[in-house]
Amino acid sequence: MDVTGMQVIATAGHVDHGKSTLVRALTGMEPDRWEEERRRGLTIDLGFAWTTLPSGRRLAVVDVPGHERFVGNMLAGVGSVPAALVVVAADDGWSAQTAEHVAVLDALGVRHALLAVTKADLADPGPVLADVRERLAGTSMGAVPGVAVSAPTGRGVPELAASLEALLAGLPAPDRDAPVRLWVDRAFPVKGAGTVVTGTLAAGRVAAGDRLTLGGREVGVRGVHSLGRPVERAEATARVALNLRGTSVEEVARGDALLTPGAFRDTGELDVTLAREVDDRLPAEVVVHVGSAAVAARLRPLEGSAVRLRLAAPLPLRVGDRLLLRDPGARRVHGADVRDVDPPELRRRGAARRRAEELAARPDGAAGAAAELARRRFVRAQDFAAMGWSVPPDAATVGPWLLAPGLVDELAAALPGIVARYRQLRPLEPGPPVAVARRALELPDDELVPAAVRPPLALREGRVVAATAGLPGPVQRVVDAVRARLAADPFAAPDAEELRAAGLGPRELAAAVRDGQLVRIADGVYLAPGVAEQARARLAAVPAPFTLSQARSAWGTSRRVAVPLMEWLDARGVTERLPDSTRRLRSSPG
Repeated sequence: MDVTGMQVIATAGHVDHGKSTLVRALTGMEPDRWEEERRRGLTIDLGFAWTTLPSGRRLAVVDVPGHERFVGNMLAGVGSVPAALVVVAADDGWSAQTAEHVAVLDALGVRHALLAVTKADLADPGPVLADVRERLAGTSMGAVPGVAVSAPTGRGVPELAASLEALLAGLPAPDRDAPVRLWVDRAFPVKGAGTVVTGTLAAGRVAAGDRLTLGGREVGVRGVHSLGRPVERAEATARVALNLRGTSVEEVARGDALLTPGAFRDTGELDVTLAREVDDRLPAEVVVHVGSAAVAARLRPLEGSAVRLRLAAPLPLRVGDRLLLRDPGARRVHGADVRDVDPPELRRRGAARRRAEELAARPDGAAGAAAELARRRFVRAQDFAAMGWSVPPDAATVGPWLLAPGLVDELAAALPGIVARYRQLRPLEPGPPVAVARRALELPDDELVPAAVRPPLALREGRVVAATAGLPGPVQRVVDAVRARLAADPFAAPDAEELRAAGLGPRELAAAVRDGQLVRIADGVYLAPGVAEQARARLAAVPAPFTLSQARSAWGTSRRVAVPLMEWLDARGVTERLPDSTRRLRSSPG
């Protein structure tokens, strides 16, 4: 069975305002998991319950603690949830802890919420409904519908369920094709099953047999449960419990994330922009909350609302994620949107200000991705997607790399000058090796260089060469003389002394070979191109099998040339050496 069509909400509100009691009345389940919680009537950790609404819609509820001492646990519960149920008691009204929870929802950018005024049997709920709705109107939640309810008597519970139906029907559809990033909010052992983790699946889908990464290593999903039942597959949005294969409970904890392999990159430094500008000084140290994770961070203001964060431990973040920055000392929270998970270094004077201006000018969406690729010039496609960017349609693709639009043309225009300068410094070489060209073009990988090679340039034997590349004039004249001699007598290779006397040292000879004007048979033995065909033609007139002496006579050359030439022909498959050291021509040379 697959699980789809579920919605998940989280409660929010002050301790003693009846959140857990309301969840029990709505679902018939006890959200408090610990005996101490039930004994004290105080929610300490996250609670979970679920129900099927009258329409058949399945609803899971994450019940969070309302006491100020457990705000960290509260944040772990609301981080992955798309909607909130704000609970305020009619006999107490708005409180400091209500304000803190609402500030959290506002900082997280929660736009879908419902207000429940509880204990309507103890006081008139009207004034509290009006007051709280007015306060919420100035937050990200906007105009929030409200319901008065008395959980012990059941008054208003049907109306609350109907209002939840309307709220959930208006939630945006989750992206079920997105990669999985399941923030773990519980991890516990189950006898006979191993380690089980739970979380809110906000996007994507997960099934038994899937492979996910946890802390940089792959783990297997043995089984999937949702709403207390085993399922074959769960799709967002859903509360899920995953049975992990080969993972001990000590290896996973709240705040860890199970990820689609390769779809996210861990980052320890990132640039964000605050959702709202702050008038007073920002703290130097904050706690960053995302999903169920909480990580300490150093904060560096750039300018305006732009901030750089250095995390105490890396997190799998993407561009567009909403973070919550909490100042524990001042009990203040700030919403922040992730703008770059691989930011540039800030080394020079004024770099922070220029970076802030750059972030402010960069648009969102596809235009922002294009601007980011233009800034980076090149990036691996998988890394770019893992950062959270979409691939611009006009980006160039070279192997695993993305190149900014127009960059290939820019590189191709620069490469001829690089080749020309290289040949000026090294006239005996036809052009720079690919690695040298790559460094001159300031590219990260040799495999990008061929994309910039256009006529009259070409790639030859690992170098970028010009089609008109040749030898320096004096060297060319000597090579022409040698080739004229070989044209008259193809196997009369000049000896080493003759070559040196003519001005052809090792470097000049190597250049002539690279340029295709001479063929190196062995050290000190150089002949003209086409010598293999000429040697074969003369041997064809010799009865097979033939000896080295017969071959030397057919070629009309010395033993100094004949011995290496015969071995050279053997290596190229022109001739075949027989057990008695005679040779014969192969019927199909090469």
